[in-house]
Amino acid sequence: MADIARDPGLPRGLSAPGLPGPRRLPLTRRQRWIAAAVLAALLVAVVFLVGLGAGWWQLTGQDKRFIATVLNGLTLGALYFLVASGFTLVFGLMRNVNLAHGSLYLAGAYIGWTAADATGSWFFGVAIGFLAMALAGLALQLLVFRRMEGQDLRQTLVTIGLSIVLADLMLWQWGGQTYQFIPPDWIDGTVRLPMVGMGYSEYRLILFLAAVVIGVGLWLFLNKTKVGTMIRAGVDDRDMLAASGVNVQLVFCVVFAVGAGLAGFAGVVGGTALSIAPGEDTRYLLASLIVVIVGGMGSVTGAAVGAVLIGLAEQLGLVYSPTYGVVYTFLIMVGVLVWRPQGLLGRGG
Repeated sequence: MADIARDPGLPRGLSAPGLPGPRRLPLTRRQRWIAAAVLAALLVAVVFLVGLGAGWWQLTGQDKRFIATVLNGLTLGALYFLVASGFTLVFGLMRNVNLAHGSLYLAGAYIGWTAADATGSWFFGVAIGFLAMALAGLALQLLVFRRMEGQDLRQTLVTIGLSIVLADLMLWQWGGQTYQFIPPDWIDGTVRLPMVGMGYSEYRLILFLAAVVIGVGLWLFLNKTKVGTMIRAGVDDRDMLAASGVNVQLVFCVVFAVGAGLAGFAGVVGGTALSIAPGEDTRYLLASLIVVIVGGMGSVTGAAVGAVLIGLAEQLGLVYSPTYGVVYTFLIMVGVLVWRPQGLLGRGG
């Protein structure tokens, strides 16, 4: 008997009662390659861990060095993600070119350090760093970006000027010396990794877990909540969203405040894992740009993937080929731009 056509009036993916359901579309070639790569990586990791547990081989000094480098790359990628997640909200979703994002990172770090040093509470420094930069981001949206909607060149030039002014103000206030946070004692130790038989910084592992929690929270917020739906709708068609009675400017102010607050939060946790010094604003702005380009504009998952790739490339290059280590990051970016210009997980144009 000939197949019965699906009722064209039904939504896509549904069929009339009693009729055969729609056929499942086969995976694309790209999806098959990604799935195969993920499965292969999981298989290698499982075999490696089982081999360690069963005593099939013993780790040498070079093996431990490699594992420590990979862990450093993952935790550095977690820090890059914390900075880039705020940047992808502002630049990737709202299409606002904020090249002062690195300055928000450094200013949050300095302000958080001052608060922590005055009170002796690291957690108070984290909270102040986040809140101070959230307020700064709110002011930027209201005073700068609201008046330059859709004017990318003006936004670029103005935020570059702001970053230069902020860098000079921070240099004047805190000087050129290097600062570092002292975390609470209960997270400032070394934990022995199971089966691997080597110690690693407990704080760096907590930083990685915090980045995972924040990333999952952002993804759920943007994809599973009403506010997240309004944000994505406002980016695609803000006039239609405004016509439906939603205060678009209020929604965008919230997004900008959260994005800037995440930069301030990353400044404190990054200043604890590494250090705070003049010039860090440029470094983390450049890292955020590369992460968003590699991962895809407006994609939190893409930012996570891009941050991990950049963090691993930077650390592996620093350890095994320090002369050319910085080149690997740009090779990844160039390769993505050639192969998939919209980013690994970005939407096609």
